[in-house]
Amino acid sequence: MVTPSLTQEITQLHADICSGLADPKRILILYVLAEQPRNVSEVAQDVGISQPAASRHLNILRERGMVSAQREGQAVVYMLADERIIQALDLLRAVLGDNLRSRGVLAQTVLESQ
Repeated sequence: MVTPSLTQEITQLHADICSGLADPKRILILYVLAEQPRNVSEVAQDVGISQPAASRHLNILRERGMVSAQREGQAVVYMLADERIIQALDLLRAVLGDNLRSRGVLAQTVLESQ
């Protein structure tokens, strides 16, 4: 049963996490930061985007609590705020992989029956 509290929780989840993951570059940034903390220039280089774009994406991820920032001298170093976000992303990738495999099997079955 969908309760008002479940609706509110899902709305908050979508606002905070799902909207933060809505761009594939932000997901790549999270995987890059899972390897080790990096500054914005390193993130931009590793993901293959401009420094201003990396900065915008990092700001969105920080606002949503997925990334934290720490000043080290002149540089700001970004890191994952919670390692579980990578576990969640890996789980979603596994679901996607299984889904694609089952579609592939279905497509192959249809082709063979023609």
